[in-house]
Formats: sequence, structure tokens, C-alpha cells
Amino acid sequence: MAAAGSGGSRADNGYGGQQARRRKGPGALATGYLVIYNVVMTAGWLVIAVGLVRAYLAKGSYHSLYYSIEKPLKFFQTGALLEEYLLIAKYLSGIVPSSVVLTAFQVMSRVFLTWAVTHSVKEVQTEDSVLLFVVAWTITEIIRYSFYTFSLLNHLPYLIKWARYTLFIVLYPMGVSGELLTIYAALPFVRQSGLYSISLPNKYNFSFDYYTFLILVMISYIPIFPQLYFHMLHQRRKVLSHTEEHKKSE
Repeated sequence: MAAAGSGGSRADNGYGGQQARRRKGPGALATGYLVIYNVVMTAGWLVIAVGLVRAYLAKGSYHSLYYSIEKPLKFFQTGALLEEYLLIAKYLSGIVPSSVVLTAFQVMSRVFLTWAVTHSVKEVQTEDSVLLFVVAWTITEIIRYSFYTFSLLNHLPYLIKWARYTLFIVLYPMGVSGELLTIYAALPFVRQSGLYSISLPNKYNFSFDYYTFLILVMISYIPIFPQLYFHMLHQRRKVLSHTEEHKKSE
């Protein structure tokens, strides 16, 4: 459940242009479905962005802005679960240059943080760290889903491609920091309440300590975050350098 792809990684599961696998493209029906999905997700994250800005202007403060976008955030972040099903179509169409399993894992980790941490531990919803990862997610997803949409339509502006493979340099560490700080802030409340924990004895002869589980989740960021971050740096060099070479050859 780690390294949720907060600042633009998502294992680079996007429609990759030159870096994608050279396979037969999706049919008209599949393309139409994928375009609609990505347009809706782009619009949804734009709604979240506008909600954040409006709430900030109304309050004059960035504290506790989570409540202004809580419902759309839950809806559209959970809507990313559909992406796990769409990944198969993306893979078969040759537009997924990286691991389908890793991408699905990242989708689930963000949904986990949304529901199992931020929703479940009400006390952390006022933490500034929540705003940190929400802002990172929002900017990332607007760019990412726009990238997918234009790629499917074969009209990808260079600015969106550049943003997709550049802004993650800041957004990814920003988002991961927010996620870790939020989980850390939740720990004392989880320990005190015994949230989602199961103690012995019970008829199933099974125990589970959610507090310990969250600590393990935080530790898992250590090996996963660098792997994903350097993967994106590698993708950036490959994609943008290829674009520059293509421009020079024209």
C-alpha cells in the first residue's frame, strides 16, 4: 500500500506515444470508452481544484480545506478503481509501457489512504499534511488524465507531455510527504481507539493490529518510493529527449 503515485508516477501507465509498445491500437468502441472515462476523470479533478481555490478565497486560509472537497475527492479517487479494469484494454492496445500489476497496486494504495486513513480517522482531516497530498494528487491527475485523453485522440500538445514528465519531480515528493505525515498523525488515534484491530481471544483465533499495519505501510515507502521516482526520471529522459530529436529531424 505504499508510494501511492502521489506526484505523477502511477508507474507511468499512460498512453506513451513513441515509448509505448508497438501493437495494434484499440478499436473505435474501446477508444471511445477510454476517452469518455479520461475526460470525466479530468473534469472531476478540475472540480476538486476549483473547490480548493474557492474555499481558500472564501476562508482566507489554507487550513482545513479538506472538508470543501471531501465528497468529490472520495468519488473520483475511488473512481480510479475502474482504471484497474481499463488497464487490460490499455495494455492490449499497446499504450501501457510499464507493469500493470504495479499500477493497480498504486491505485489501491491511494484509495486506501483516502478511506482507511483520512476518512476513518476523523482527527487527521484538519492536518495540513492532508492538503499537501490532495494538492499534489489534484495537479497530477488533471495533467495525467488530460495526457491520456489527448494521446488517445492522437493530438497530444507538447506542453501537456512536458508537464506529465516534469512536474512529478516536485509533486511526487510533495504528495508522498503529505501521505506519510497524515498516516503518522493518525497513529495515536488508531492506537487509542483500536480502530480495525482484532484482539485475541476470538472464535477465529486471529489477531490484527491496525496500528502496526500502518507503521509497516510507512516503512514500505522506503524501498518503493525511490524505485518509482527514478523510473519516472528515466521515462522523462527517454520521452522528452526523443521528442527533441524528432523536432530537430523535421
